[in-house]
Amino acid sequence: MASEHIIKSYDEELKRLNDTICQMGGLAETQLSAAMEAVTKRDTDLAAKVVEGDRQADQYEREVEALVVRLLALRQPMGRDLREILSALKIASDLERMCDYAANVAKRSIVLSHVPPVRPAFALPRMARLAEVMTKDVVDAYVERDAEQAIDVWMRDEEIDEMYSSLFRELLTYMMEDPRNITASTHLLFIAKNIERIGDHATNIAETIYFLVNGKPLDQIRPKRDRTSLSGGPDAEGEKT
Repeated sequence: MASEHIIKSYDEELKRLNDTICQMGGLAETQLSAAMEAVTKRDTDLAAKVVEGDRQADQYEREVEALVVRLLALRQPMGRDLREILSALKIASDLERMCDYAANVAKRSIVLSHVPPVRPAFALPRMARLAEVMTKDVVDAYVERDAEQAIDVWMRDEEIDEMYSSLFRELLTYMMEDPRNITASTHLLFIAKNIERIGDHATNIAETIYFLVNGKPLDQIRPKRDRTSLSGGPDAEGEKT
């Protein structure tokens, strides 16, 4: 009976860990969606809610870290169970960063609401929608332990990079044509970079899922089409919430 109780308790802790990851994934998706709505509608109240909501992502990450420490210390897992636990820790870190980037988008939308709009802003929702779908699909792949779906998300990173590079060039053109566009265009560049970075973290998660399912790292080279760093493009990694 005692061994059955230990096994049941262990399974419940693993389920709690998985459930927390799924909750974080749902939060990352809704945070980005709300942040982009704040951008397109110039809604500062909604943007403030997104910024405030980032605290929940931090709380989820702390819960995952505490569960991982407990499982490692008390259960001493090996093999597949160890991969499950370590993968959850890595994925939680990626999801927390995705929520950080969504909060960054919301913060810049507040500034943008006080300056005249520029036309490239209308290209951002499509890029954000792709990042949202990648986030949803990679969380679904985690739930189903579906390595093929994870690889599909991994391949889509190239598309979001291409969209960012195109928007980057368009915004630079706007700034050169009329200096009055510089302020708004600069904020839009950082928003686009934050969205592109969300796609990168979804791709990280896809690689972790592949490792979780197959027990070995993905040995393909990640497709990247973002060449803006060669032109001194914004680095969203430097933004902190």
